[in-house]
Amino acid sequence: MPVLALLADTNTDPVWWFGIIGAVLALFLFVAIFVSRQYKRCPSNRVLVIYGKVRGQEASRCLHGGGAFVVPLIQDYDYLSLEPQVIEIPLEGALSLNNIRVNVPSTFTVGISTDPVLMNNAAERLLGLADSKIREQAQDIILGQLRLVIATLSIEEINKDREKFMNLINENVAQEINKIGLELINVNIRDITDESGYIVAIGQRAAAEAINKAKVEVAQQDRDGAVGQAQAVREQTVSVAAENAQAIEGEKVAEARQRIAVSAQETAAVTGEKEAEQLKRIQIARADALAIQGEKDAERERRIQVAKAEATAIEGENLSRAQVADSNAKLLEVQAAAEQRAQVAAAKAREAILIAEREQELARLSKETLAGQEIEKQRVEIAAEAEAEKRRREARGEADAILAKYAAEAEGLRKVLDAKAEGYRALVAACSTHPEMAPTLLLVEQLPQIVAEQVKAIQNLKIDKVTVWDSGGGGGGGKGATSGFLSGLIGSLPAVHELAAQAGIRLPDALGSVVDQAPEEDADAG
Repeated sequence: MPVLALLADTNTDPVWWFGIIGAVLALFLFVAIFVSRQYKRCPSNRVLVIYGKVRGQEASRCLHGGGAFVVPLIQDYDYLSLEPQVIEIPLEGALSLNNIRVNVPSTFTVGISTDPVLMNNAAERLLGLADSKIREQAQDIILGQLRLVIATLSIEEINKDREKFMNLINENVAQEINKIGLELINVNIRDITDESGYIVAIGQRAAAEAINKAKVEVAQQDRDGAVGQAQAVREQTVSVAAENAQAIEGEKVAEARQRIAVSAQETAAVTGEKEAEQLKRIQIARADALAIQGEKDAERERRIQVAKAEATAIEGENLSRAQVADSNAKLLEVQAAAEQRAQVAAAKAREAILIAEREQELARLSKETLAGQEIEKQRVEIAAEAEAEKRRREARGEADAILAKYAAEAEGLRKVLDAKAEGYRALVAACSTHPEMAPTLLLVEQLPQIVAEQVKAIQNLKIDKVTVWDSGGGGGGGKGATSGFLSGLIGSLPAVHELAAQAGIRLPDALGSVVDQAPEEDADAG
C-alpha cells in the first residue's frame, strides 16, 4: 500500500494520517450532500423557476423536466403547478350584435403552459400566487373576451354556427390568457339563453318548420299511395274488361261457326231430301205431300230455333255491353274518387304550406317589426322617464324657489314688523310723560293715507272754483249761511274732543281744546 509505505518511510504516527484522511472524506461527503441538496429536480407536473442571478438579463430561468443546480445566496427557486384549473364563468346579460342580452354560462379549463415564452410569462406574473388568485385573474380576462366575442355576433350566429362561436372564443381568450402564461385547454358552453325568449322562439319556429315539412311529406306520400292505388284499380278494371271482351269475342266466333255448321248441315239435308224426293216421286206420290209438309215443319222449326239463337245472341251481346258500360262507369267512379283524393291531398298540402309560410312570415315580422317596435318602446319609455325626471326636478326647483321667495318675504315682513314694533316702543317711551300723545301721533302718521283715500273719492270730479254765496239772510239771529256754518263747526268741536277722548286720541292743537268751566261756575255761584 502506498500510504503504508509513506508511513513507513516518514516514520509518522498512523493515527494522524488516518485523521487527515477522515477529515478529507468528511469534507468530501459534506460537499456531496450540499451539492445534492442544492441540485433541484423538476417533476413532470411542475415547472421549476430559478430566479435571482441567472444568465444574461433574464429575470428567471424556467425548466420543465430534468434538474438544475441552484447557487446558494445568489439564486433561489420555486415551482409552478401544471395541474389544470376549472373556471366557472356565470356570464349573464351580455349584449349581442342585435342588442339582445344573452346568458352564456360556461366552464373554461386552463393551465400553465410549457412553452418557453409562456413559462417565462407565468413566472413573471403568477409565481407565488395562490390558485384562487390565478383563477380570479383568468376569470376576469375570460369574462371580458367572452363579452367582446358575443358583441360581434348576432343571436342567429351564436345559436346556429357554434363552430364559429367556439373558434372566436378560443382565439380571443387564448390570446389574452397567454399574456399571463396560461393556455386554454377546453371550453364547455353549457347553455345559451336570452332574457327576451328570442332563442326559444327560433327553436319553436324551427320545430314548426320541421313539423310542417313532415306533414307535407306525409301528405305527398298519401297522395302518391292514393294515386298508385287508383292506377292499380284502373289497370285491374281495364284488364278485366279486356278479358271480358275477349271472352265475348270468342263466344261470338263460336256462335258464328255454329251457325255456319248448322247452315251447312241444313243445306246437306235439303239436298238429300231433294234427291230422295226425285227418286221417290214416281214411287211414292202420296209421300210427296208428307215430305213437303215435313219440310215446312222442319223449316218452321229451324226458323224458330234460329230466331231463338239470334235472340239469345242479341241478349248476350246486350248483357256484355251492359257489363262493359258498368265496368266503364265503375272505372270512371274509381278515377273520379282517386282524382278527388288527390285534389284533397293537394289542397291539404297547399294548406300546410300556406300555414308554414304564414308562421314563417309571422316570425319574420316578429323579428323585423316587433323587435324594432320593442326597441322603440324601450327608447320611448327611457325618454319619458327622463322627461318625467326633468319635470320633477324642475318642479322641485320651482317649489324650492317659491319657498325661498316666501321665506324671504316673511323674513322681510318680520323684520319690518320688528322695526315697526321697535319704533312703536320708542314712540311710547318718548311719550311716557304724555301717554295721550302716542295715539295722536299714530293717527297723524296715518293722515296722509286717509287724505289720499279721500282724494281718490273725488279725484274724478272737475271743480273749477268754489264760490260761497251768502245773502246774509236765512239764519236765525241775523247770521248768514257762512257764519252759521262756522258757528256750527265750532259748536261741534267739544263733541269731537269728547269722542276723541273716549277713544284715547288727542286731537291736534289746531282744532283747539276744551276748558273745563265747572270750577269757575261753582266759584261764581258761591
